[in-house]
Amino acid sequence: MSVTIRPAAPDDCAQIAEIYRHYVDHSVITFDYESPSVGEWQTKRAAIDTAGRPFLVGVEHDGTVVGFAYLNDFRPKQAYDWTVEDTIYLHPRHVGHGTGRRLLTELIAAARPETVRRVIAVIAVIDNDASVRLHARAGFTEVGTLRRVGFKHDTWVDCVFMQLDLDPGDDPDIAPG
Repeated sequence: MSVTIRPAAPDDCAQIAEIYRHYVDHSVITFDYESPSVGEWQTKRAAIDTAGRPFLVGVEHDGTVVGFAYLNDFRPKQAYDWTVEDTIYLHPRHVGHGTGRRLLTELIAAARPETVRRVIAVIAVIDNDASVRLHARAGFTEVGTLRRVGFKHDTWVDCVFMQLDLDPGDDPDIAPG
């Protein structure tokens, strides 16, 4: 399976919505109960692009989207401006074939160091150990667990927080910029 990683385009959003819908309907990996529409995905993609953050897709030679990943604000308050949260989803047939690793690697490489110092992964862990392993292999470290913070499909779900320091040598006494 030859997969190319590239920036997401508006026309990719229908396939992105389908990949995400699978996880909304069949897992607790996302806490959404309803899948966003194609239009909502187009709006999200445009907003992430406008913010200067990467939104990437993995595509097969025929243009089929087999995964997507993006960086978005970690929290809306200004003090968090240097910290982003990553999101990554794969078509179920592409889990375990290296597409997630490639998407995450290129996503991290696309983070601009002048505006991003920390990448946070918030991972629902009841059936998502693969994501924890993926992030650990990319250099993320586990920094905490929130116990039973989500309830979906009649199950309480924990979230593991993982963190990647893009500039681990930065001086804590010097403001970024």
